[in-house]
Amino acid sequence: MIIKPAKRTESVQEYYFSRKLKEIAQMNAQRASEGREPVINLGIGSPDGMPPMPAVEALCESARQAGSHAYQPYVGLPELRKAFADWYASWYGVQLDPQTEIQPLVGSKEAILLISLTFLDKGDKVLVPDPGYPTYSSASKLAEAEIVPYDLCAENGWQPDFEALERMDLSGVKIMWTNYPNMPTGAAASQELYSRLVDFGLKHNILICNDNPYSFILNGNPLSILAQPRAKECCLELNSLSKAHNMAGWRIGMVAASAEIVTEILKVKSQMDSGMFKPLQVAAVRALAQGSEWFAQLNEEYRRRRVLAGEIFDLLGAEYDHESSGMFLWGKVRPQVPADAGAEDSSGAKLSDRILREAGVFITPGFIFGKNGEDYIRISLCAKPEVLEEAKRRIEKALS
Repeated sequence: MIIKPAKRTESVQEYYFSRKLKEIAQMNAQRASEGREPVINLGIGSPDGMPPMPAVEALCESARQAGSHAYQPYVGLPELRKAFADWYASWYGVQLDPQTEIQPLVGSKEAILLISLTFLDKGDKVLVPDPGYPTYSSASKLAEAEIVPYDLCAENGWQPDFEALERMDLSGVKIMWTNYPNMPTGAAASQELYSRLVDFGLKHNILICNDNPYSFILNGNPLSILAQPRAKECCLELNSLSKAHNMAGWRIGMVAASAEIVTEILKVKSQMDSGMFKPLQVAAVRALAQGSEWFAQLNEEYRRRRVLAGEIFDLLGAEYDHESSGMFLWGKVRPQVPADAGAEDSSGAKLSDRILREAGVFITPGFIFGKNGEDYIRISLCAKPEVLEEAKRRIEKALS
């Protein structure tokens, strides 16, 4: 390379799933040469269903209009901001000003880095859940902040231990990431949890960043932290259409917060893109108008898949919550390695590698979400029932 990369890149690695997909592609090439079926990938949570058809039709209709292909406002179309506000009022009981308290985004993953760049200086501290979404840590590192992990444990329902948090050195902590229904564990939120998080943020002057993309998946009671009194004083919330509307590849998300917070995020966002494609925004308005029948049908399918994923865990002897929320099933496996083994030699990693090698099925090892996930594996429910059934057959054959 003719120049040296920025030092901040030394703090992160290529995303685990990016590396794993390359490995699986190589395996598939070898399997094809041997006349074998490709690897079944039960790793990534990319919904395989169709989006709402009114959204698809609106996309096509708008794309045919000559005026749809110019740059769009950085703040998003007024119709989209209003649709997000109506969605929050209808489903979460949260009143948001569409003019000042909502910012549409190119997916909510973008927002994790935007928020980090907006509010973190070098050396600031960030509370990150363990286990948790790896991007919370990587975005913080790219902003040159210090990661302060906080434990989520099965014994506590995968919720923060607030007594343990109060015993920690919180000096210099500016942001706390939270995510419920939790990825990867499937633990659901509650009004009590959100109330305690708001109290914690207010007490310690910490910005609580609640990542909320799974609130409709296998969850009959979608909640928002912003419904809590005084939440806008110390909280922001990310949401998206990726999971709840089968629109992951469309990259349509949003952040909801006080006008002051949204204004600061827009300062950074407006340096990084030139607005969202208008047909996508028009389509998102139609998607957000879906009623309860859409979510009922969506969750009927996910419940069916959760049962099948559970049957795979039963084969593997993994313990799991039969009523977990979100689009993954999280299972604890029997210890198979010494307690002092490294993360990639953990029980979950060993079992994941064995099933990939012997059965041609990829199941995510829990260590990638933190040390508290080392004895766990995760199955994505974004695979059709017949695929899950074939995965079960392959694993059963391999184990026998």
